[in-house]
Amino acid sequence: MSDIADAQNLADMIRAQGKLRGYTTAFEFEGRRTSFAGLDIHTNRVANGLKALGVERHERIAYLGKNSDIYFELLLGAMKANVVMAPVNWRLAGPEIAFIVEDCKAAMLFVGPEFIEQVRGIQSQLPDVRTFITTEGGAPDWLDFAAWRDAQSGDDPNLPLDEKDIAIQLYTSGTTGKPKGAMLSHANFLALVRTGGGERPDWNRWSEDDVSLVAMPVFHIGGTGWGLTGLYHGARGVIAREFDATKVLDFFENSKISKLFMVPAAMQFVVRQPRAREMDFSRLKYMLYGASPIPAALLKECIEVFKCGFVQLYGMTETTGSIVALPPEDHVEGLDRMRSAGKALPGVELAILDAQGNKLPPGEVGEIATRSGSNMAGYWNLPEATAKTLDKDNWLRTGDAGYLDEDGYLYIQDRIKDMIISGGENIYPAEVESAICDHPDVAEVAVVGVPDEQWGEAVKAIVVMKSGKTATPAEIIGFTRTRIAGFKTPKTVDFIEALPRNASGKILRRHLRDPYWAGKDRQVN
Repeated sequence: MSDIADAQNLADMIRAQGKLRGYTTAFEFEGRRTSFAGLDIHTNRVANGLKALGVERHERIAYLGKNSDIYFELLLGAMKANVVMAPVNWRLAGPEIAFIVEDCKAAMLFVGPEFIEQVRGIQSQLPDVRTFITTEGGAPDWLDFAAWRDAQSGDDPNLPLDEKDIAIQLYTSGTTGKPKGAMLSHANFLALVRTGGGERPDWNRWSEDDVSLVAMPVFHIGGTGWGLTGLYHGARGVIAREFDATKVLDFFENSKISKLFMVPAAMQFVVRQPRAREMDFSRLKYMLYGASPIPAALLKECIEVFKCGFVQLYGMTETTGSIVALPPEDHVEGLDRMRSAGKALPGVELAILDAQGNKLPPGEVGEIATRSGSNMAGYWNLPEATAKTLDKDNWLRTGDAGYLDEDGYLYIQDRIKDMIISGGENIYPAEVESAICDHPDVAEVAVVGVPDEQWGEAVKAIVVMKSGKTATPAEIIGFTRTRIAGFKTPKTVDFIEALPRNASGKILRRHLRDPYWAGKDRQVN
Protein backbone atom coordinates (compact mmCIF):
# COMPACT_ATOMS: atom_id res chain seq x y z
CA MET A 1 0.00 0.00 0.00
CA SER A 2 1.75 3.16 -1.19
CA ASP A 3 -1.06 5.29 -2.61
CA ILE A 4 -3.69 6.91 -0.39
CA ALA A 5 -6.21 6.64 -3.24
CA ASP A 6 -5.88 2.83 -3.09
CA ALA A 7 -6.72 2.65 0.63
CA GLN A 8 -9.77 0.46 1.19
CA ASN A 9 -10.13 1.48 4.83
CA LEU A 10 -8.64 3.89 7.36
CA ALA A 11 -6.10 1.34 8.60
CA ASP A 12 -4.71 1.11 5.06
CA MET A 13 -4.74 4.91 4.95
CA ILE A 14 -2.36 5.25 7.89
CA ARG A 15 -0.15 2.45 6.53
CA ALA A 16 0.13 4.32 3.23
CA GLN A 17 0.84 7.63 4.96
CA GLY A 18 3.55 5.97 7.03
CA LYS A 19 5.34 4.99 3.82
CA LEU A 20 4.65 8.21 1.91
CA ARG A 21 5.26 10.79 4.63
CA GLY A 22 7.82 8.88 6.69
CA TYR A 23 9.21 11.05 9.45
CA THR A 24 7.30 14.23 8.68
CA THR A 25 5.04 15.24 11.57
CA ALA A 26 1.53 13.79 11.71
CA PHE A 27 0.54 15.13 15.13
CA GLU A 28 1.84 17.75 17.52
CA PHE A 29 0.54 17.65 21.09
CA GLU A 30 1.88 19.64 24.04
CA GLY A 31 5.49 19.50 22.85
CA ARG A 32 5.33 15.90 21.63
CA ARG A 33 5.60 15.22 17.91
CA THR A 34 4.60 11.96 16.24
CA SER A 35 5.65 11.25 12.66
CA PHE A 36 3.46 9.43 10.15
CA ALA A 37 5.84 6.45 10.28
CA GLY A 38 5.84 6.55 14.07
CA LEU A 39 2.05 6.72 14.14
CA ASP A 40 1.88 3.66 11.89
CA ILE A 41 4.11 1.70 14.30
CA HIS A 42 2.32 2.96 17.42
CA THR A 43 -1.03 1.90 16.00
CA ASN A 44 0.42 -1.55 15.24
CA ARG A 45 1.41 -1.82 18.91
CA VAL A 46 -2.08 -0.76 20.04
CA ALA A 47 -3.71 -3.34 17.76
CA ASN A 48 -1.41 -6.09 19.03
CA GLY A 49 -2.07 -4.99 22.62
CA LEU A 50 -5.82 -5.24 22.12
CA LYS A 51 -5.41 -8.73 20.68
CA ALA A 52 -3.18 -9.77 23.60
CA LEU A 53 -5.87 -8.68 26.08
CA GLY A 54 -8.45 -10.79 24.29
CA VAL A 55 -10.46 -8.04 22.61
CA GLU A 56 -12.29 -9.68 19.72
CA ARG A 57 -12.99 -8.21 16.27
CA HIS A 58 -16.05 -5.92 16.27
CA GLU A 59 -15.94 -5.55 20.07
CA ARG A 60 -16.07 -2.01 21.45
CA ILE A 61 -13.53 -0.13 23.52
CA ALA A 62 -14.26 3.26 25.12
CA TYR A 63 -12.22 6.43 25.66
CA LEU A 64 -13.04 8.96 28.38
CA GLY A 65 -10.54 11.75 28.04
CA LYS A 66 -9.80 15.11 26.52
CA ASN A 67 -8.19 15.56 23.13
CA SER A 68 -4.80 13.89 22.78
CA ASP A 69 -2.51 12.27 20.22
CA ILE A 70 -3.02 9.13 22.32
CA TYR A 71 -6.70 9.11 21.36
CA PHE A 72 -5.86 8.97 17.65
CA GLU A 73 -3.33 6.17 18.28
CA LEU A 74 -6.07 4.22 20.05
CA LEU A 75 -8.65 4.99 17.37
CA LEU A 76 -6.44 3.88 14.47
CA GLY A 77 -4.93 0.99 16.42
CA ALA A 78 -8.42 -0.29 17.17
CA MET A 79 -9.20 -0.07 13.47
CA LYS A 80 -6.16 -2.25 12.66
CA ALA A 81 -7.56 -4.82 15.12
CA ASN A 82 -11.07 -4.42 13.61
CA VAL A 83 -12.21 -3.18 17.02
CA VAL A 84 -14.59 -0.23 17.36
CA MET A 85 -13.73 2.90 19.36
CA ALA A 86 -16.51 4.66 21.29
CA PRO A 87 -15.29 8.02 22.65
CA VAL A 88 -17.37 9.29 25.58
CA ASN A 89 -18.36 12.91 26.16
CA TRP A 90 -16.29 13.88 29.21
CA ARG A 91 -18.73 16.68 30.03
CA LEU A 92 -21.36 14.13 31.03
CA ALA A 93 -22.35 13.24 34.57
CA GLY A 94 -21.31 9.87 36.04
CA PRO A 95 -24.61 8.05 35.35
CA GLU A 96 -24.56 9.21 31.72
CA ILE A 97 -20.97 8.02 31.24
CA ALA A 98 -21.85 4.65 32.77
CA PHE A 99 -24.82 4.29 30.40
CA ILE A 100 -22.69 4.80 27.27
CA VAL A 101 -19.83 2.53 28.37
CA GLU A 102 -22.28 -0.23 29.24
CA ASP A 103 -24.51 0.33 26.21
CA CYS A 104 -21.61 -0.33 23.84
CA LYS A 105 -20.40 -3.25 26.03
CA ALA A 106 -16.89 -1.81 26.08
CA ALA A 107 -14.29 -4.46 26.87
CA MET A 108 -11.73 -1.79 27.81
CA LEU A 109 -11.96 1.77 29.08
CA PHE A 110 -9.11 4.22 28.50
CA VAL A 111 -9.28 7.02 31.06
CA GLY A 112 -7.70 10.48 30.94
CA PRO A 113 -6.02 11.81 34.12
CA GLU A 114 -8.85 14.25 34.86
CA PHE A 115 -11.45 11.47 35.07
CA ILE A 116 -9.81 8.73 37.12
CA GLU A 117 -11.71 9.52 40.31
CA GLN A 118 -14.99 9.90 38.45
CA VAL A 119 -14.56 6.45 36.88
CA ARG A 120 -13.66 4.92 40.23
CA GLY A 121 -16.98 6.26 41.51
CA ILE A 122 -18.95 4.43 38.79
CA GLN A 123 -16.70 1.38 38.36
CA SER A 124 -19.27 -0.90 40.01
CA GLN A 125 -21.71 0.12 37.25
CA LEU A 126 -19.33 -1.11 34.52
CA PRO A 127 -19.37 -4.91 34.84
CA ASP A 128 -18.51 -5.48 31.16
CA VAL A 129 -15.23 -3.52 31.30
CA ARG A 130 -12.46 -6.09 31.69
CA THR A 131 -9.49 -3.71 31.63
CA PHE A 132 -8.94 -0.09 32.69
CA ILE A 133 -5.98 1.81 31.26
CA THR A 134 -4.95 5.35 32.19
CA THR A 135 -3.72 7.42 29.28
CA GLU A 136 -1.25 9.47 31.35
CA GLY A 137 -0.74 7.47 34.55
CA GLY A 138 -2.16 8.41 37.94
CA ALA A 139 -3.72 5.06 38.87
CA PRO A 140 -1.10 2.49 40.00
CA ASP A 141 -3.63 -0.35 40.10
CA TRP A 142 -4.58 0.20 36.44
CA LEU A 143 -2.40 -0.31 33.37
CA ASP A 144 -0.49 2.72 32.04
CA PHE A 145 -1.02 3.37 28.33
CA ALA A 146 2.58 4.09 27.30
CA ALA A 147 3.97 1.08 29.17
CA TRP A 148 1.25 -1.19 27.79
CA ARG A 149 1.67 0.05 24.22
CA ASP A 150 5.47 -0.12 24.20
CA ALA A 151 5.46 -3.71 25.52
CA GLN A 152 3.74 -4.86 22.30
CA SER A 153 5.20 -5.85 18.94
CA GLY A 154 5.47 -3.07 16.36
CA ASP A 155 4.77 -5.52 13.52
CA ASP A 156 1.62 -4.93 11.53
CA PRO A 157 -1.04 -7.45 12.60
CA ASN A 158 -2.50 -7.38 9.06
CA LEU A 159 -5.95 -8.48 10.20
CA PRO A 160 -8.75 -8.65 7.61
CA LEU A 161 -10.87 -5.50 7.41
CA ASP A 162 -13.78 -4.63 5.12
CA GLU A 163 -14.71 -1.08 4.18
CA LYS A 164 -18.20 -1.75 5.57
CA ASP A 165 -16.78 -2.62 9.00
CA ILE A 166 -17.54 -0.03 11.67
CA ALA A 167 -14.68 2.41 12.29
CA ILE A 168 -16.13 4.36 15.21
CA GLN A 169 -19.28 4.61 17.32
CA LEU A 170 -20.20 8.19 18.23
CA TYR A 171 -23.01 8.81 20.69
CA THR A 172 -25.70 11.39 19.96
CA SER A 173 -28.33 12.79 22.30
CA GLY A 174 -31.50 10.70 22.26
CA THR A 175 -35.05 11.91 21.66
CA THR A 176 -36.25 9.53 24.38
CA GLY A 177 -33.65 10.62 26.91
CA LYS A 178 -30.92 8.03 26.17
CA PRO A 179 -28.01 8.59 23.77
CA LYS A 180 -27.81 6.52 20.59
CA GLY A 181 -24.59 5.08 19.19
CA ALA A 182 -24.22 6.12 15.55
CA MET A 183 -22.11 3.51 13.76
CA LEU A 184 -19.81 5.05 11.14
CA SER A 185 -17.98 2.73 8.77
CA HIS A 186 -14.63 3.02 7.03
CA ALA A 187 -16.53 3.56 3.78
CA ASN A 188 -18.45 6.45 5.38
CA PHE A 189 -15.22 8.27 6.25
CA LEU A 190 -13.54 7.56 2.92
CA ALA A 191 -16.60 8.86 1.04
CA LEU A 192 -16.38 12.04 3.10
CA VAL A 193 -12.66 12.78 2.61
CA ARG A 194 -12.74 11.84 -1.07
CA THR A 195 -15.74 14.08 -1.82
CA GLY A 196 -15.28 15.87 -5.12
CA GLY A 197 -12.10 14.05 -6.16
CA GLY A 198 -10.05 16.31 -8.43
CA GLU A 199 -12.93 18.80 -8.70
CA ARG A 200 -12.60 20.06 -5.12
CA PRO A 201 -12.92 23.80 -4.59
CA ASP A 202 -9.85 25.57 -3.18
CA TRP A 203 -11.20 25.58 0.39
CA ASN A 204 -11.44 21.77 0.30
CA ARG A 205 -7.97 21.21 -1.15
CA TRP A 206 -5.11 20.28 1.17
CA SER A 207 -1.35 20.41 0.79
CA GLU A 208 1.56 18.94 2.75
CA ASP A 209 2.24 22.47 4.02
CA ASP A 210 -1.16 22.72 5.73
CA VAL A 211 -1.29 22.83 9.50
CA SER A 212 -4.66 21.85 10.93
CA LEU A 213 -5.87 22.70 14.43
CA VAL A 214 -7.90 19.95 16.11
CA ALA A 215 -9.65 22.03 18.78
CA MET A 216 -13.16 20.60 18.88
CA PRO A 217 -13.70 17.61 21.23
CA VAL A 218 -12.99 14.17 19.77
CA PHE A 219 -16.24 12.75 21.14
CA HIS A 220 -17.88 14.83 18.38
CA ILE A 221 -17.57 14.27 14.64
CA GLY A 222 -16.18 17.83 14.46
CA GLY A 223 -13.14 16.67 16.46
CA THR A 224 -12.53 13.10 15.30
CA GLY A 225 -13.68 13.71 11.72
CA TRP A 226 -11.52 16.82 11.36
CA GLY A 227 -8.49 15.02 12.79
CA LEU A 228 -8.88 12.08 10.39
CA THR A 229 -9.41 14.42 7.42
CA GLY A 230 -6.09 16.14 8.10
CA LEU A 231 -4.34 12.76 8.43
CA TYR A 232 -5.82 11.53 5.16
CA HIS A 233 -4.50 14.59 3.33
CA GLY A 234 -1.05 14.44 4.94
CA ALA A 235 -1.37 17.69 6.89
CA ARG A 236 0.26 18.30 10.26
CA GLY A 237 -2.38 18.14 13.00
CA VAL A 238 -1.94 20.33 16.07
CA ILE A 239 -4.11 18.90 18.86
CA ALA A 240 -5.55 21.13 21.58
CA ARG A 241 -6.33 19.21 24.78
CA GLU A 242 -9.50 21.26 25.09
CA PHE A 243 -10.85 24.46 23.66
CA ASP A 244 -9.32 27.52 25.31
CA ALA A 245 -9.57 30.84 23.45
CA THR A 246 -6.20 32.09 24.72
CA LYS A 247 -4.41 28.88 23.77
CA VAL A 248 -6.03 28.88 20.34
CA LEU A 249 -4.36 32.23 19.69
CA ASP A 250 -1.07 30.71 20.91
CA PHE A 251 -1.48 27.93 18.34
CA PHE A 252 -1.99 30.50 15.58
CA GLU A 253 1.14 32.31 16.68
CA ASN A 254 3.44 29.35 17.36
CA SER A 255 2.24 26.60 15.02
CA LYS A 256 1.17 28.71 12.02
CA ILE A 257 -2.30 27.17 11.68
CA SER A 258 -3.65 27.27 8.10
CA LYS A 259 -7.00 25.50 8.57
CA LEU A 260 -9.36 24.78 11.42
CA PHE A 261 -12.97 23.96 12.25
CA MET A 262 -14.85 25.65 15.10
CA VAL A 263 -18.40 26.08 16.30
CA PRO A 264 -19.72 29.69 16.35
CA ALA A 265 -19.63 29.93 20.16
CA ALA A 266 -15.91 29.08 20.08
CA MET A 267 -15.29 31.61 17.30
CA GLN A 268 -16.88 34.28 19.47
CA PHE A 269 -14.59 33.50 22.41
CA VAL A 270 -11.48 33.70 20.19
CA VAL A 271 -12.36 36.86 18.26
CA ARG A 272 -13.26 38.73 21.47
CA GLN A 273 -9.78 38.19 22.89
CA PRO A 274 -7.94 41.55 22.85
CA ARG A 275 -4.87 39.83 21.35
CA ALA A 276 -6.92 38.75 18.33
CA ARG A 277 -6.76 42.25 16.86
CA GLU A 278 -3.00 42.44 17.27
CA MET A 279 -2.06 39.13 15.64
CA ASP A 280 -0.87 38.27 12.16
CA PHE A 281 -3.27 35.73 10.61
CA SER A 282 -1.68 35.79 7.16
CA ARG A 283 -0.87 32.05 7.40
CA LEU A 284 -4.56 31.20 7.99
CA LYS A 285 -6.25 30.16 4.74
CA TYR A 286 -9.68 28.99 5.83
CA MET A 287 -11.86 28.89 8.90
CA LEU A 288 -14.61 26.31 8.65
CA TYR A 289 -17.54 26.55 11.04
CA GLY A 290 -20.83 24.83 11.75
CA ALA A 291 -22.92 22.78 14.23
CA SER A 292 -25.19 25.79 14.80
CA PRO A 293 -26.13 28.95 12.86
CA ILE A 294 -23.86 31.97 13.28
CA PRO A 295 -25.16 35.47 14.09
CA ALA A 296 -24.52 37.85 11.18
CA ALA A 297 -22.75 40.38 13.42
CA LEU A 298 -20.35 37.75 14.76
CA LEU A 299 -19.53 36.49 11.27
CA LYS A 300 -18.82 40.06 10.10
CA GLU A 301 -16.52 40.60 13.08
CA CYS A 302 -14.64 37.34 12.39
CA ILE A 303 -14.18 38.20 8.70
CA GLU A 304 -12.72 41.59 9.68
CA VAL A 305 -10.32 40.13 12.27
CA PHE A 306 -9.15 36.84 10.74
CA LYS A 307 -9.08 38.05 7.10
CA CYS A 308 -9.29 34.50 5.72
CA GLY A 309 -11.79 32.50 3.70
CA PHE A 310 -14.86 31.36 5.65
CA VAL A 311 -16.82 28.18 4.94
CA GLN A 312 -20.07 27.30 6.69
CA LEU A 313 -20.69 23.54 7.01
CA TYR A 314 -23.93 21.72 7.68
CA GLY A 315 -24.09 18.06 8.65
CA MET A 316 -24.60 15.74 11.58
CA THR A 317 -23.02 12.76 13.29
CA GLU A 318 -25.26 10.43 11.28
CA THR A 319 -23.85 11.82 8.00
CA THR A 320 -20.21 11.51 9.20
CA GLY A 321 -20.08 15.28 9.27
CA SER A 322 -20.47 17.83 6.51
CA ILE A 323 -22.85 17.35 3.59
CA VAL A 324 -23.55 21.01 2.72
CA ALA A 325 -21.14 23.95 2.43
CA LEU A 326 -21.43 27.70 1.93
CA PRO A 327 -18.12 28.65 0.25
CA PRO A 328 -16.06 31.83 0.81
CA GLU A 329 -17.35 33.50 -2.35
CA ASP A 330 -20.88 33.47 -0.90
CA HIS A 331 -19.77 35.17 2.32
CA VAL A 332 -20.68 38.63 1.06
CA GLU A 333 -22.54 41.05 3.31
CA GLY A 334 -26.02 41.75 2.03
CA LEU A 335 -26.09 38.64 -0.18
CA ASP A 336 -29.26 36.66 0.46
CA ARG A 337 -27.28 33.42 0.28
CA MET A 338 -25.53 34.39 3.51
CA ARG A 339 -28.70 33.22 5.29
CA SER A 340 -28.38 29.77 3.75
CA ALA A 341 -26.40 26.73 4.86
CA GLY A 342 -24.96 26.41 1.36
CA LYS A 343 -25.16 23.79 -1.39
CA ALA A 344 -24.77 20.02 -1.28
CA LEU A 345 -21.20 18.77 -1.55
CA PRO A 346 -20.31 16.59 -4.57
CA GLY A 347 -21.78 13.11 -4.17
CA VAL A 348 -24.47 14.31 -1.75
CA GLU A 349 -28.18 14.39 -2.65
CA LEU A 350 -30.67 16.62 -0.84
CA ALA A 351 -34.45 16.47 -0.80
CA ILE A 352 -37.20 18.31 1.07
CA LEU A 353 -39.97 15.97 2.19
CA ASP A 354 -43.55 16.55 3.33
CA ALA A 355 -45.14 14.61 6.21
CA GLN A 356 -45.94 11.72 3.86
CA GLY A 357 -42.39 11.51 2.50
CA ASN A 358 -43.13 13.16 -0.86
CA LYS A 359 -40.47 15.44 -2.35
CA LEU A 360 -41.38 19.14 -2.31
CA PRO A 361 -40.50 21.72 -4.98
CA PRO A 362 -38.08 24.64 -4.41
CA GLY A 363 -39.27 27.23 -1.92
CA GLU A 364 -41.53 24.89 0.09
CA VAL A 365 -40.56 24.05 3.68
CA GLY A 366 -40.36 20.41 4.75
CA GLU A 367 -38.00 17.95 6.40
CA ILE A 368 -34.46 17.92 5.02
CA ALA A 369 -33.36 14.46 3.83
CA THR A 370 -30.01 13.44 2.40
CA ARG A 371 -28.39 10.51 0.64
CA SER A 372 -24.66 9.90 0.22
CA GLY A 373 -21.93 7.37 0.87
CA SER A 374 -21.35 9.04 4.25
CA ASN A 375 -24.74 8.12 5.74
CA MET A 376 -24.19 6.03 8.87
CA ALA A 377 -24.55 2.25 8.95
CA GLY A 378 -27.22 2.67 11.65
CA TYR A 379 -27.71 3.05 15.39
CA TRP A 380 -26.10 0.42 17.63
CA ASN A 381 -28.70 -2.17 18.70
CA LEU A 382 -31.60 0.13 17.81
CA PRO A 383 -33.21 -1.21 14.61
CA GLU A 384 -36.47 0.73 15.06
CA ALA A 385 -34.68 4.05 15.59
CA THR A 386 -32.47 3.27 12.58
CA ALA A 387 -35.51 2.55 10.39
CA LYS A 388 -37.13 5.85 11.40
CA THR A 389 -34.01 7.77 10.37
CA LEU A 390 -32.60 5.79 7.44
CA ASP A 391 -34.84 4.19 4.80
CA LYS A 392 -34.16 1.20 2.56
CA ASP A 393 -32.92 3.50 -0.23
CA ASN A 394 -30.36 5.13 2.12
CA TRP A 395 -32.26 8.41 2.46
CA LEU A 396 -31.59 9.84 5.91
CA ARG A 397 -34.09 12.15 7.60
CA THR A 398 -32.23 14.92 9.43
CA GLY A 399 -35.06 16.14 11.68
CA ASP A 400 -34.41 19.69 10.46
CA ALA A 401 -36.98 21.75 8.55
CA GLY A 402 -35.94 23.89 5.61
CA TYR A 403 -36.24 24.55 1.90
CA LEU A 404 -34.13 24.59 -1.23
CA ASP A 405 -34.08 27.57 -3.60
CA GLU A 406 -33.98 27.31 -7.38
CA ASP A 407 -30.17 27.26 -7.32
CA GLY A 408 -29.93 24.40 -4.82
CA TYR A 409 -29.05 26.47 -1.74
CA LEU A 410 -30.41 25.03 1.50
CA TYR A 411 -32.15 27.29 4.03
CA ILE A 412 -32.76 25.90 7.51
CA GLN A 413 -35.89 27.24 9.19
CA ASP A 414 -36.55 25.14 12.28
CA ARG A 415 -36.18 21.72 13.84
CA ILE A 416 -38.85 19.10 13.45
CA LYS A 417 -37.41 17.32 16.45
CA ASP A 418 -37.26 19.30 19.70
CA MET A 419 -33.47 19.35 19.88
CA ILE A 420 -31.69 22.35 21.38
CA ILE A 421 -28.17 23.25 20.16
CA SER A 422 -26.19 25.15 22.78
CA GLY A 423 -22.55 25.93 22.04
CA GLY A 424 -22.52 23.20 19.38
CA GLU A 425 -23.79 20.51 21.80
CA ASN A 426 -27.04 18.70 20.99
CA ILE A 427 -29.52 18.58 23.88
CA TYR A 428 -32.89 16.85 23.81
CA PRO A 429 -35.63 18.18 26.11
CA ALA A 430 -36.74 14.65 27.05
CA GLU A 431 -33.37 13.96 28.65
CA VAL A 432 -33.48 17.13 30.75
CA GLU A 433 -37.15 16.65 31.63
CA SER A 434 -36.46 13.13 32.85
CA ALA A 435 -33.75 14.41 35.20
CA ILE A 436 -35.94 17.21 36.59
CA CYS A 437 -38.90 14.89 37.10
CA ASP A 438 -36.79 12.86 39.54
CA HIS A 439 -37.17 15.79 41.95
CA PRO A 440 -39.70 14.62 44.57
CA ASP A 441 -41.61 17.92 44.57
CA VAL A 442 -41.92 18.40 40.79
CA ALA A 443 -45.26 17.45 39.23
CA GLU A 444 -44.32 17.97 35.57
CA VAL A 445 -41.95 19.94 33.40
CA ALA A 446 -41.41 21.07 29.82
CA VAL A 447 -38.00 22.07 28.50
CA VAL A 448 -37.50 24.41 25.53
CA GLY A 449 -34.61 26.17 23.84
CA VAL A 450 -34.53 29.97 23.94
CA PRO A 451 -32.21 32.41 22.11
CA ASP A 452 -28.87 33.11 23.80
CA GLU A 453 -26.29 35.62 22.59
CA GLN A 454 -23.27 33.62 23.74
CA TRP A 455 -24.28 29.99 23.17
CA GLY A 456 -26.82 30.36 20.34
CA GLU A 457 -29.53 28.67 22.38
CA ALA A 458 -30.00 28.05 26.09
CA VAL A 459 -32.04 25.47 27.99
CA LYS A 460 -35.12 26.79 29.82
CA ALA A 461 -37.24 24.61 32.12
CA ILE A 462 -40.89 25.42 32.74
CA VAL A 463 -41.87 23.61 35.93
CA VAL A 464 -45.14 22.75 37.65
CA MET A 465 -44.65 21.95 41.33
CA LYS A 466 -46.77 19.49 43.29
CA SER A 467 -49.56 20.99 45.37
CA GLY A 468 -48.20 22.78 48.42
CA LYS A 469 -44.55 22.39 47.33
CA THR A 470 -42.13 25.13 46.30
CA ALA A 471 -38.60 25.40 44.96
CA THR A 472 -36.26 28.06 43.63
CA PRO A 473 -34.68 28.03 40.17
CA ALA A 474 -31.27 27.46 41.80
CA GLU A 475 -32.59 24.38 43.63
CA ILE A 476 -33.99 22.87 40.42
CA ILE A 477 -30.78 23.60 38.51
CA GLY A 478 -28.59 22.19 41.31
CA PHE A 479 -30.70 19.03 41.55
CA THR A 480 -30.54 18.49 37.78
CA ARG A 481 -26.77 18.92 37.70
CA THR A 482 -26.28 15.77 39.82
CA ARG A 483 -27.98 13.69 37.12
CA ILE A 484 -26.96 15.12 33.77
CA ALA A 485 -24.08 17.09 32.27
CA GLY A 486 -23.72 20.75 33.19
CA PHE A 487 -24.26 21.92 29.62
CA LYS A 488 -27.67 20.18 29.59
CA THR A 489 -28.94 21.67 32.85
CA PRO A 490 -31.39 24.57 32.56
CA LYS A 491 -29.87 28.03 32.57
CA THR A 492 -33.23 29.47 33.67
CA VAL A 493 -36.35 28.04 35.32
CA ASP A 494 -39.88 29.41 35.22
CA PHE A 495 -42.74 28.13 37.39
CA ILE A 496 -46.35 27.96 36.17
CA GLU A 497 -49.59 26.45 37.48
CA ALA A 498 -50.19 24.05 34.58
CA LEU A 499 -48.61 23.18 31.22
CA PRO A 500 -50.68 23.96 28.11
CA ARG A 501 -52.02 20.83 26.44
CA ASN A 502 -54.12 19.95 23.42
CA ALA A 503 -57.32 17.91 23.52
CA SER A 504 -55.40 14.63 23.56
CA GLY A 505 -53.25 15.76 26.47
CA LYS A 506 -50.04 16.43 24.52
CA ILE A 507 -47.96 19.35 25.86
CA LEU A 508 -48.08 22.33 23.49
CA ARG A 509 -44.35 22.94 23.57
CA ARG A 510 -44.57 25.45 20.74
CA HIS A 511 -46.90 27.66 22.81
CA LEU A 512 -44.25 27.75 25.54
CA ARG A 513 -41.41 28.38 23.11
CA ASP A 514 -42.87 30.93 20.70
CA PRO A 515 -42.82 34.07 22.92
CA TYR A 516 -39.03 33.81 23.29
CA TRP A 517 -38.54 33.64 19.51
CA ALA A 518 -40.80 36.56 18.59
CA GLY A 519 -39.14 38.73 15.96
CA LYS A 520 -36.68 36.04 14.83
CA ASP A 521 -36.75 35.15 11.13
CA ARG A 522 -36.04 31.48 11.88
CA GLN A 523 -36.67 29.27 14.87
CA VAL A 524 -33.04 28.28 15.41
CA ASN A 525 -30.36 30.63 16.73
